[in-house]
Amino acid sequence: MKYTELIQQLSSQNVTLVAVSKTKPVSQILELYDQGQRIFGENKVQEMVEKQQNMPTDIHWHMIGHLQTNKVKMIAPFVQLIHSLDRIKLAVEINKQGKKFERKIPCLLQIRVAQEESKYGILPEDLDRFMEEFHHKSLDHITLHGIMGMASNTDNKDQVRKEFETLNQCFNQLKEQHFNTETAFKIKSFGMSGDYPIAMETGSNMVRIGSLLFGHRNY
Repeated sequence: MKYTELIQQLSSQNVTLVAVSKTKPVSQILELYDQGQRIFGENKVQEMVEKQQNMPTDIHWHMIGHLQTNKVKMIAPFVQLIHSLDRIKLAVEINKQGKKFERKIPCLLQIRVAQEESKYGILPEDLDRFMEEFHHKSLDHITLHGIMGMASNTDNKDQVRKEFETLNQCFNQLKEQHFNTETAFKIKSFGMSGDYPIAMETGSNMVRIGSLLFGHRNY
């Protein structure tokens, strides 16, 4: 799909595009940059750091992959959004690095609704417990802006839809119980190249798309 077609489709529904640039060379990323794309997602810290150092400074870098605590310090100075906050230990480290670099680091809570055991995230039934602990820690250098999640890797569209609906319900629950007066808590990041139309139908307002834009990943 051409970038212009995709961005028009998303913009008409007020959905933000994160162009997933992991494994792609700077030259390919710059092609999208020249067309106006400014938000790029990476899933490996070292790769993100290298690209950030060699690309225009107005790019917004999103960490979309599983994040190890010992690597937070490498992206803390510049990362615009961490999609994969899935445990209190990581929240504490992000807060520590935010304080060190004198900034509040925006994050999304990663919620696990997929059936695969390999997927990361907070289980929906554990969200209340997570938020209690999060508030108890008084983490002043981290801000929560919404949720992120992934559906199961399946051709069963009904299952994908149900999982996305669960994510939307989790967002609404969190908004009502913990962020009712906070306008910044508004991002619902779910949907990728293979399922983003279903994601938008079920409430997503941020999609992470790679292969539709860049072709299949290089491993």
